[in-house]
Amino acid sequence: MSNAIDFVFVVFKNYEFYFRILISAVLGLLIGFDRTHKNKPAGVKTFTFVTVACALITIVSIESVGVFSRLHDRTMMDPMRLAAQIVTGLGFLGAGLIMKSGFEVKGLTSAAMILFAGGVGIGTGAGFYGYVLFAIAVVFAFVRIGGWIEKREHDKSQAKAKEETSKNAKVPGPSQPAADSLPGRSSAG
Repeated sequence: MSNAIDFVFVVFKNYEFYFRILISAVLGLLIGFDRTHKNKPAGVKTFTFVTVACALITIVSIESVGVFSRLHDRTMMDPMRLAAQIVTGLGFLGAGLIMKSGFEVKGLTSAAMILFAGGVGIGTGAGFYGYVLFAIAVVFAFVRIGGWIEKREHDKSQAKAKEETSKNAKVPGPSQPAADSLPGRSSAG
């Protein structure tokens, strides 16, 4: 029984690392929920995987310096080298989300959010909770403001297009006679 307790203690002595992974999963879930709610291609599972994977790789990168740098006296290790490689992988993942059809490009926001989720995972894995939570709050606030601005501009352009269409329908063109001036037609009937 004593060996089992010792094992549990050894495994969970660095409980903060487990907490970091749990926090990154929760944050990835929240980011993914926003995308799933909008019926976007990358959703809850994708963003949860990205944030947890990035947190895990960052933790392994940081912890491996302490473990493996003791093997040789002159060994120098960069704790963020693996984290830097995450960004490359996120670029490939994001590129897979971007679709182009004619002049229309879709998936840019999802790709950007994949990169952001990676940053959330890296930051959480490195233990920068305050920065990560502040970044999430700022991003979600500004995304909401940006969505409101985009909707407002879209509504304005739709109203202008509708006004142009109705204006063009009422005013006959130079080569079209007015409906009232056609033989057998009157404005009364």
